[in-house]
Amino acid sequence: MDYVPRIVDAELSDRIATSGAVVIEGPKACGKTATASQIAKSEVRLDTDEEAQRAIDIQPSIVLEGKQPRLLDEWQAAPAIWNHVRRHVDDTGGTPGQFILTGSSVPDDDINRHTGAGRFSFLHMRPMTLFETGHTNGAISLSSLMAGERPSSPDPGLTVTDIAERIVIGGWPARYKSPTKEAMRSNRDYLKQVREVEVNQLAGGSRDPQRIGRLLQSLGRNVASDAQRRVLAHDSGLAESTVDQYLDALTRLMLIEDQAAWSPSMKSAATLRRAPKRHFVDPSLAVATSNTAGPEALLLELSHMGSLFESLVVRDLRVLSQPLGGTVFHYRDSNNLEVDAVVQLDGQWAAFEVKLNPNKIDKGADALERLVQNINTEAWGMPACLGVITATGYAYERDDGIMVLPIGTLAP
Repeated sequence: MDYVPRIVDAELSDRIATSGAVVIEGPKACGKTATASQIAKSEVRLDTDEEAQRAIDIQPSIVLEGKQPRLLDEWQAAPAIWNHVRRHVDDTGGTPGQFILTGSSVPDDDINRHTGAGRFSFLHMRPMTLFETGHTNGAISLSSLMAGERPSSPDPGLTVTDIAERIVIGGWPARYKSPTKEAMRSNRDYLKQVREVEVNQLAGGSRDPQRIGRLLQSLGRNVASDAQRRVLAHDSGLAESTVDQYLDALTRLMLIEDQAAWSPSMKSAATLRRAPKRHFVDPSLAVATSNTAGPEALLLELSHMGSLFESLVVRDLRVLSQPLGGTVFHYRDSNNLEVDAVVQLDGQWAAFEVKLNPNKIDKGADALERLVQNINTEAWGMPACLGVITATGYAYERDDGIMVLPIGTLAP
C-alpha cells in the first residue's frame, strides 16, 4: 500500500535530527510503523519477532545492531529494550538519529526503566485528519489563523452525509478508503480485540470483556461530554473502582484521550469547571461501540451526531496544532458558558465553537464573545482567532470578526 504523507512526518524528521532516539506513541493501527519506516534504515518487529525478544535477555546488542535510524517496533512487547537503548545512546555520546521506537501502550511505571530524559524525544501520533485523508481543500491553515490572518474559501463540497460517513469510517490508514460497511466491521473487530485481549495483556489478570464493553458503550453514548466517573458507573452498571481501572487501561492503550478544561485567569466572578471532556482517539470508535450505528442512523440522531462531529473536530485540531506546540482544551464555567475548543500555544490562544447545524452559528459566535468578556485579556492577551467550525458551507469572516470555518477547509 502506498504511503500517505502524515502531518507528523516533518516533526519526526526534525526530532531524529536532534535526538539519539525518538519514541512515537499512539494507538494501534494509527500508522506509527509506516511513518517510522519512511526514514528508518533497518527495523525489528518486537511484537512478532520471538527470536529478538529472547536475544534481549541474552545479548541485547544484537537487536540494536543495524543501519541507523533503526526502528524498534512495538517496543513495549519487550520493555527491557528501553534501558539498553538508553545506555547505547549514552555510550555513543548522544549522537542523533540512532533509534526510532514505536509503542501502542504505556507500560506500568518500572523503577528499573530509566525515564530517558535528555536522550529520548517523544512524538504523539493519532489517526488521520480529514486533511490527511484528502477530504479537505486545505485552504485555511491553523498556523495562519494563529498568526492573525483571516483567509476565506469557497465551499469545499462536503455534505452532512459525507461527514457522517467520515465519522463512521474514521481516520485509520488501513481502512479510510474502505467501503462504509467494511470499515464499520473492522472498527467493531478492533474494539473486540481491545475487550478480549488488549486490556488483559496490559493490566494483567482477568478482565471481563462484557464489563469492558459496557464501559466502552457508555463512553460512546457520552462522547464529547464531561461525564464524570460516577455517571459512567451508573450508565454502565459498574462499580466506580472498576470504571477507574478500565479507564486507566484504555488511556494507557491510547484509545481514549480526555480533553482537559482550560484554566485562564478570569475577570468575571464565574467559577471554572475542571472536569475533562471524554473522547475516543477517533470518533469511529465511539460509533463502533454500538453494533447498529451507521451513517444513516447518525443522520436520524443529529444531536448525537453533533457530539461525534465535535469529537472529530477535536481530533483534527489536536493533530493540526501539535506541530505548533499547541494543546486543545475546552471551557466551561459556573454560568454554563461552554466553548468546545481552546487551542493554546506559547503565549497565544484561539477559541472555537463546533456547530453541525448551520442555524446555530450565531449561538456559537455569542458564546465566543462572552468568553472574551470573561477572560482577563491583560494577562492572557486577546485571542489570535475566534471561529465557529461548521460541517458545510463557505469560510469567511463575519462583521463581528468571528471566522466561520467549514471542517473541509482546515489544514496545518
